[in-house]
Amino acid sequence: MVQDITASIEACAAHYGDESDEMRAYLLDGQRKALAMDNRGPIVFEDNGQLSQHIVTAYEKYGFYIFTDVINEDELEDIKADLNDLKGRFPVSPGAPVAANGSPALGADCSTLTLLWSKSLGDPLGGTKLANGRHQVKLYEPTAADDAPEFAPFLLLGSLQFSETCLRVYGHPQLLKVAEEINGGDFAPFNESLFIKEPGVGAAVSWHQDGSTHWDNPEFDGGIHGFNFMVQVYGSTAVNGVWVLPGSHTQGKIDITKLVAQSGSERIEGTVPLVCDAGDVIICNRQLLHGSFANTGFEPRITVNFGFHRRSSVLNVEGSGTHSEVQIFDADLIAKRSEVIGYGIDARRQRFPAETPFVYKPFRDQGLVYQWNEEARASLHDYNALDLSI
Repeated sequence: MVQDITASIEACAAHYGDESDEMRAYLLDGQRKALAMDNRGPIVFEDNGQLSQHIVTAYEKYGFYIFTDVINEDELEDIKADLNDLKGRFPVSPGAPVAANGSPALGADCSTLTLLWSKSLGDPLGGTKLANGRHQVKLYEPTAADDAPEFAPFLLLGSLQFSETCLRVYGHPQLLKVAEEINGGDFAPFNESLFIKEPGVGAAVSWHQDGSTHWDNPEFDGGIHGFNFMVQVYGSTAVNGVWVLPGSHTQGKIDITKLVAQSGSERIEGTVPLVCDAGDVIICNRQLLHGSFANTGFEPRITVNFGFHRRSSVLNVEGSGTHSEVQIFDADLIAKRSEVIGYGIDARRQRFPAETPFVYKPFRDQGLVYQWNEEARASLHDYNALDLSI
């Protein structure tokens, strides 16, 4: 049951002044189209263990699929409690060394990039050279309320070193099985993060495609840059959620500036929002054109985000440098970066002993066993320096 966001749609449209009618129509039409698509339902495996062909076909066609009711209410409550504690450890302002209670700020002792901030309702990436310049246009930045903070956190990188509940989600057996079905039994990790879109302050993320490395690869196809899982803690709406252009993952690198010009505004024609409830999980192809508007509504969106690659897409490949400074991803580096999969599986086993844990083929083949304990927790410090960014 997707939440009623009528009030948020009106609030959002009001921020667009002379274009309020157009924005309202865009939100409503996108929501209607999204809910009518045939790419939504529970994770289903066939008797032979393979992912349901309907899911595979829809994912390959549209570039995304919404898995419903993946995370149950007990686990959602675990996550919410953990994230509230996490927010209490955030720096009091961008770059500050301490949290509001005077304790060392989360990430203050990290050498890797962790917490990113934006001005309230801003678009910090659009039109800049950040992330290899893939955010080609700057989205409209609505005026925040007078009592809104000047800056607000919007993205936490390397999130698994800070949140055990996110690590447990990472080890979810059904999601890892989906990763195996999509990217092969030797699939490799990519990057993990937490997207924070609080009402009235949440930043926009300009239209972009995530891939950087393989656009000119002779073996280019619709899945060569991998995918992300987007786990929704509170749900995702037309106002606070990600919008995508279905099918664009097969089109190669897109001239977004030209596409915006052809559409006559930043409301790109044919796009739809990723609309879903709390506990749903979206699998989203990284090549899919996507972005999100500033959260001028009333519902929060917190997304536990993590992705996976085909091993062939990263092995002995030069990285893009978007999330790490590693140049060539050799087998040893991939093996080291994959350890977090083992820790996620065991952390989940400890919390949910009735579940059957996922068996990761590379660990099974090498007889490797990982245990989640204090030593393992310490080993994740700055682990995202080894992100496999392509």
